Amino acid sequence: MLSWILALSCDDRPGIVAAVTGLLRDQGGNITEAQQFNDAHSDRFFMRVAFDIADGPAFRNAFTSLAESFTMDWHIRDADRPTRTLILVSKFDHCLVDLLYRTRMNELDIDIVGIISNHPRDAIRISNLHGAPFHHCPVTKETRADQEAAIRQIIDDSGAELIVLARYMQILSDGLARDLAGRCINIHHSFLPGFKGARPYHQAHRRGVKMIGATAHFVTPDLDEGPIIAQGVEAISHADTPDRLIAKGRSIEQRVLARAVKAYSEDRVFMNGQRTVVFD
Repeated sequence: MLSWILALSCDDRPGIVAAVTGLLRDQGGNITEAQQFNDAHSDRFFMRVAFDIADGPAFRNAFTSLAESFTMDWHIRDADRPTRTLILVSKFDHCLVDLLYRTRMNELDIDIVGIISNHPRDAIRISNLHGAPFHHCPVTKETRADQEAAIRQIIDDSGAELIVLARYMQILSDGLARDLAGRCINIHHSFLPGFKGARPYHQAHRRGVKMIGATAHFVTPDLDEGPIIAQGVEAISHADTPDRLIAKGRSIEQRVLARAVKAYSEDRVFMNGQRTVVFD
């Protein structure tokens, strides 16, 4: 018996759960975890099922006709195969280091197939320590198109299924953002909506905020407006200096990005228009 994950969404209607679980029973499968959600606003149904079965490909073939009858968006994945993940980073490497550490400690079920940086000095040292392939892709206004072409090639060559912007401080072109829709996650240094632009923690300090946070969201052509996957906050006080806010902010960014990557790699994240459904 091998472990598999089925993730699906479709227009809501009676009989979906019975059809899915009935087919699993008929094919000799054993459900180990199941979650579902009916969204009354979008009239969409979402379901994630983890199951053990002797012949996963045979079940996939049998499921195809059922999926067509409900017009499902769906996929079935071998639960023991890590998600192939490409990480992009600039000067700030705290999120990169955290993802590498959590992967090494088996907290994240991902296979880091490459690290791309436009600032190589620290990132190449870190990638060498962890054995991850490193790619230096410098960029200027004049070379942006060529740099993005190189990134596209690395994505294709590595077979990356998930692209993570781990404080990658370059804005993706609309074309690349659209091409990576639904599989590119960014970490934003704010509990969105928040302070945009340079030195956000200094802006927060000047405004006397009482809470700071971070947001992990899908990348879209609309800057920092993509569907939100995970958020985190931490209370602060008048005694916190900008440097202390930055330190606390780094910790929140690491935690929130790791939560988003973990959820995605376990097929727990579903697009629902401008929002997401994220199963625990």
